[in-house]
Amino acid sequence: MISPRLAAAPPRLLGSLCALAFMLFAGPSAFAQGKLEARYEATLAGIPVGKGVWTIDISDDQFSASASGGTSGLLKTFAGGTGTGAAQGRVVNGSLVSTNYSATTTTSKRSEAIHIVMSGGNVKEYGIDPEPPANPDRLPITDVHRRGVFDPMTGSMLRVPGTADPVSADACRTGAAIFDGRMRYDLKLDFKRMETVRAEKGYHGPAVVCAIYFSPIAGYIPDRTVIKYLAAQRNMEIAFAPIAGTRILVPFRMVIPTPLGTAMLEATQFITQATPPRVAKTQ
Repeated sequence: MISPRLAAAPPRLLGSLCALAFMLFAGPSAFAQGKLEARYEATLAGIPVGKGVWTIDISDDQFSASASGGTSGLLKTFAGGTGTGAAQGRVVNGSLVSTNYSATTTTSKRSEAIHIVMSGGNVKEYGIDPEPPANPDRLPITDVHRRGVFDPMTGSMLRVPGTADPVSADACRTGAAIFDGRMRYDLKLDFKRMETVRAEKGYHGPAVVCAIYFSPIAGYIPDRTVIKYLAAQRNMEIAFAPIAGTRILVPFRMVIPTPLGTAMLEATQFITQATPPRVAKTQ
């Protein structure tokens, strides 16, 4: 990751921060319902560079999640950009099973849209508009790489099985395979510590902090400096906080060291509430 590229493309920096949060642990357990309305601020070396919002709605048989954000502050003057992401799917035996994912990014130079259609953890269809130019150095994506994966938005919700408190060291003992429409990569978590977090509005309570390790698999150019930098990092971490009424944890704060200073995405608002289960109507 070299400084000119980082400074010239802040939306990609924010995308990297979000992409590194993508993991989901699926296993049998009871499941409840809840909602989240969160706002985040991104900083680089302590300087605000972006803001975003994230909403999640989990019911007894389906879920939806959407996010949007963009550059802010002085950086917006030099390299403005915005992005959105969304995912929908079903809740099957307590697991979140994605059916659709979409993402868009817009800068002063170009716009791009990605869509993924999934079934049972396998990619059935995907595309990028406009289609990126072919690069012979890019490792190809095969059918095998599109099986048994999570899309980034669904994968950003860390599910903890069992009946004990989900905000615990056990939440970090997992990993996931991610396909984002362009690249296939693995993410692995390890427990680091427990701490208390406080949003300016909303949540104040325990969070579990996990180290995160990035391993590219396919769909990337091996010589790219950004890929090499992220794969070599051993100091990236994510603090996860719970969605009330569920066993789902989501990123409250993400930290990635960069040559320009520490990049951080942190919740300023984290309002979450359990929702009552739907009662079947009777005649």
